[in-house]
Parts: sequence; C-alpha cells; structure tokens
Amino acid sequence: MNSFSLGKLTCLLAMLHNDSWGKEVEDELKTRGYRYTIGKVGSMDIVKVVAAIETAAKSKHIIDEGHYREAHALYHATIEAIQGIGRGTIQFGEILRTVGLTFAIVRGTVDRPGHDGEWISVCVFGSIGAPKKGFEHDTLGFGYNHI
Repeated sequence: MNSFSLGKLTCLLAMLHNDSWGKEVEDELKTRGYRYTIGKVGSMDIVKVVAAIETAAKSKHIIDEGHYREAHALYHATIEAIQGIGRGTIQFGEILRTVGLTFAIVRGTVDRPGHDGEWISVCVFGSIGAPKKGFEHDTLGFGYNHI
C-alpha cells in the first residue's frame, strides 16, 4: 500500500472499513501519521450530511474548529464529494431522493512536488435513490482540498 495516495486510502477506508482489508488500510494510515475517522449518515437533507461529516471531523480532532482555514478546507472537500454522488448537482432532498452513506475523512501531508503542507480528503460511499427500499443504487463521491 506504500504507493497508494492519501486520496486512494481515503476511498478504500470508506469502502472497506468493515472488511478484513480495512485493517490494512488503517494500519497504512497510522504508519503515515495520518489522522482519520469513519462515520455513517442517512438523510434526505444535504445539511444533515454536511453536518455529520463536520461534526465527526471536529469531535475526532481531524480539524481544529478554532482555525477557520481547516473548517473551510473540510467544507470544500465535503461539497466536492457530495457533488460526486449527486452527479454534479445535489440531487436529493426536495426531489425525493435519499442517501445512506459511510464517510471517511483523512488528513495528512503529501510527499509530492507542488503538494506541500497538509491536505484533507473526504470520501462518501453508500446508496442513493428514492426513499423506498429497493429503489436505491450504489454511489461514490470524493473530495480533496489543501489546508
């Protein structure tokens, strides 16, 4: 997993956290000194999805809520990830679509030219569809931002 980027590890964490491979992903994150957390959210309201991700990042000390730039970076990564599951526009809520998501947030330094400093990435993975069992499908969104 040494060749995996912060972004790839974030996506793998969201998708594999309950799998035996999830431990390997977490071990790699710890080896690199990355801060991370995993959470779940289900809603028809985008505000609740954003709030769940932000709350997890603050409570698990992924970001320092006293530093605006950290919350701002998380916000942009979160919105980018949600746009991914909403197919570019946020297509749930008022148009009767709901999401059930697992999210992963990872923060760390990236050892690549031009990527100095810390970065934060958010991956959301789960289902999206009509609020009726059997009318949903898998979805995946990813966002990445410098701090």
